[in-house]
Amino acid sequence: MRASRLISLVLLLQAGGTVTAGELAEALEVSERTIYRDILALSAAGVPVYAEQGRAGGYRLLDGYRTKLNGLSRAEAEALFLSGLPGPARDMGLGDALAVAELKVAAALPAPIRDAAGRARQRFHLDVPGWFEDPAQPPPWLAELARAVWDDRVVRLRYERREVVTRTVEPYGLVLKNGAWYLVGRVGGDLRVYRVDRIADLTVEAAAFTRDPAFDLAAFWAVRADEFVRRVLAERVTIRVTPTGLRLLRHAVESLAVREAVHHPADEQGRVVLELPVESVEVAYTQLLRLGPEVEVLAPDRLRKLMSDAANRMTELYR
Repeated sequence: MRASRLISLVLLLQAGGTVTAGELAEALEVSERTIYRDILALSAAGVPVYAEQGRAGGYRLLDGYRTKLNGLSRAEAEALFLSGLPGPARDMGLGDALAVAELKVAAALPAPIRDAAGRARQRFHLDVPGWFEDPAQPPPWLAELARAVWDDRVVRLRYERREVVTRTVEPYGLVLKNGAWYLVGRVGGDLRVYRVDRIADLTVEAAAFTRDPAFDLAAFWAVRADEFVRRVLAERVTIRVTPTGLRLLRHAVESLAVREAVHHPADEQGRVVLELPVESVEVAYTQLLRLGPEVEVLAPDRLRKLMSDAANRMTELYR
């Protein structure tokens, strides 16, 4: 732990010029007293670090000194490709590796462009979760499972469905979708998808598996996600929407449903009749209620009655 911190300390000094003890303590999440001890340790080891006194003082390396610690380890190089997603990287247990990798890259850059990472962070930020969603805690097995994915190690898991089942899986990849983690793995000859938060127990086996070099995780997920949504949208309803309702519809139902809806010509008021694929009448009821008076259900009768009853109850409430 201390060796890793000392390496990070040298890289921070190399990348940052003169840095105060307080700034180093904040970056490494330790006390200033720990920084003073680490500086002494570096000096004793022959690293030419010295203190500058005065208002703008701090610690710096001797001009021209370059550490030879810039080479990335495998874990750091892998983590670097997740640098745009610090939250998921941290959830998978790669937070420390990512931080060290970024420091090494920064230290290896020429001085005039060493501030590139800071400039980018000041200007761009990727916020993955949707609005009004509480950040979910990562599933308990995620970090261990991620390591098995990196190392191509077979896992044995107990998975909760209608009942708990046991599966031996070759873990090909992990996908983060709308705040939920999914495992893509091969069982026998088939590729299957498991929600990580439904894994009741996980054991990483000693045996490794041979990964199919042609497997493309992004392409597989795109096809499987599309198939899943198509399978779920098993029923159709007929609705009439105003121009405003048509604009709002994409916020209320699945985007695939909007794309595959059958559009009929607009009437003189601009209202459009749509044959819309939905999961069920009950789900369609909760979704279409969001559109209020901008939608009229034409069929089936059961959904039309549910909407009518809701409208009557609303009228009574606000009478």
